[in-house]
Amino acid sequence: MNSRKILPMVIIGALFFIFGFVTWLNGILIPYFKISCELTDFEATLVAFAFYISYTVMALPASWVLSKTGFHKGMTVGLWIMAVGTLLFVPAAISRTYWIFLTGLFVMGAGLAVLQTASNPYVAIIGPRESAARRISIMGICNKLAGAIAPLILAYHILSDGDAFVKSLEGLSNSARVVALDGLAHRAIGPYLVITAILLVLGLLIRYTPLPDVETEEDEDVSNGDIESKTSILQFPQLILGAIALFFYVGVEVIAGDTIIRYGIAQHIDISVAKTFTTYTLTAMIVGYLLGIVLIPKVISQRTALIGSATLGIILSFGVIFAGSWHSILFLALLGLANALVWPAIWPLAIHDLGKYIKTGSAVLIMAIAGGAVLPLIWGKLSDVYSPQMAYSILIPSYFIILYYAVWGYKIRKW
Repeated sequence: MNSRKILPMVIIGALFFIFGFVTWLNGILIPYFKISCELTDFEATLVAFAFYISYTVMALPASWVLSKTGFHKGMTVGLWIMAVGTLLFVPAAISRTYWIFLTGLFVMGAGLAVLQTASNPYVAIIGPRESAARRISIMGICNKLAGAIAPLILAYHILSDGDAFVKSLEGLSNSARVVALDGLAHRAIGPYLVITAILLVLGLLIRYTPLPDVETEEDEDVSNGDIESKTSILQFPQLILGAIALFFYVGVEVIAGDTIIRYGIAQHIDISVAKTFTTYTLTAMIVGYLLGIVLIPKVISQRTALIGSATLGIILSFGVIFAGSWHSILFLALLGLANALVWPAIWPLAIHDLGKYIKTGSAVLIMAIAGGAVLPLIWGKLSDVYSPQMAYSILIPSYFIILYYAVWGYKIRKW
């Protein structure tokens, strides 16, 4: 990569770190809200639903925003929208009102929709297409390194005494219980004020940092009669099928990262131990990204990496469902390794040959992040009805859909 493109990659890497930090706080927020707001598993997984459904709602508006502002200014807009969402945690915590927390998460997701719509195609386009998965893997390391750190930092501030706190609630009168739970909710105020300040400052820095816009002319991989004859984004099967595969991928990625703490607690593991489990999942993802950087495209292709990832995901999913307590948790954490290269591999395959439709295509792929809203909610319902372990059966068909795209779906150019 030449020196002209190093600075943009560094800046994008910093953005991936920031929104990785914010995104993977959900892993500790789910058990935190379950305790502080007295929720069922289904209700607690609304954390993931509120956060990720905003991608579907905001992806096309985000594409419109970027068409007006360009990628560069759009990143600042996205960061400031996120800051509004994190700031909403203050009144939510003061009142211990779950729907305000969920609103804050939705707004944060809306800001991330703008950021993701701008940054992902930027990384894919800024260098050779055949090495796009490698560059996205580098960004993924920034994202998941932040994600590995984030739950530990937040857990230290809001749930460091989780086991003792839950035990202390036993036998309390209703009024004393309310006071204790209010105090637990208030612990989120300080960390989220700090996050708000960081997002506002970073938005200013991005706004005044020299970062070239990647416009449509540079986006076009092809310019031929076939592309010009297209009148709708729905006429690109490789994109639509890629979006479906990404929907299920984001769903299984969020399940592996966001439910593992709650699952560990359900397996009678102390909160003091279980609160680190999301970090293990994201550490496994970092290992996968490092393998991608080393192996793609010199040793294996993006498509081969995708086939291997989907196959490993299927095998590990069976382990999660049928293994004993600790082994099941280990298999769930190792799904991070299976998940690491799926997003980097699907993205360039899906946007290939889109030409002038690449920005809209990017928005469609961002909409697929709604899988992170829907699939964890299904897990939560299955967990309440059957058991947390059997709820992971949702993983198996999801990985088979990803495998289909890796073997056949990406090649289809006409319906």
